[in-house]
Amino acid sequence: MVFLKGMRNLNDKMPSHLFQRYLLLLIGLSIMAFGVAFSIKADLGTSPISSVPYAVSLFTPLTVGNATIIMHCVFILIQILILRKNYQLIQLMQLPVAFFFGFLTDFGVWAVQGVTCSAYWQQWIVCLIGVLLVAIGVSFEVKAGVVVLAGEGVVLAICRVLPIKFGYMKVAFDVTLVVIAITLSLVFTGSLQGVREGTIAAAVLVGLTAKRIGRFLERWQWQKV
Repeated sequence: MVFLKGMRNLNDKMPSHLFQRYLLLLIGLSIMAFGVAFSIKADLGTSPISSVPYAVSLFTPLTVGNATIIMHCVFILIQILILRKNYQLIQLMQLPVAFFFGFLTDFGVWAVQGVTCSAYWQQWIVCLIGVLLVAIGVSFEVKAGVVVLAGEGVVLAICRVLPIKFGYMKVAFDVTLVVIAITLSLVFTGSLQGVREGTIAAAVLVGLTAKRIGRFLERWQWQKV
């Protein structure tokens, strides 16, 4: 699985091209954040990982980005509680990554506010643009191989202590997030928001698209400096 490959890189010796790797990670996070912004703008449902922050933003003063940062901090704490003494301090790099991603998400939401979707087919176009951007961002994140987002970090931590394959655990984790988002929106807003057909499309297409893009990126070798 692509995220497992990314995590294994964290346990290797410090790469000789660390700057290039982190630069690629930041670019990937920026693209991913805009993907989230487009999915929100489409109003067909966000991706599973963004469904909870979006739901929280509907009934609290928090923005989607702020809620994302808080959620990722919770994920980091969960990893520490699960792994305890086996928790690697390098994983704390997920914290600045979370802040960067959260702030960029808010910026992306602001940047696309001028985009209009007056028809259902236009909503789907914007939604698919969001899916594509998230997939590209994920591919860059994996190619960078320095740190994964806290959501994937939780799944990997659980897989280290339970005999469950990453793919199955990732699906269960995403489903759990969607259920939480549905519950929050129904309880606090009285209606189902943030989880629609676009959420299903994102759950199915992001991984498949990221895998294809990842194969293309495999041809890119780090240049020696």
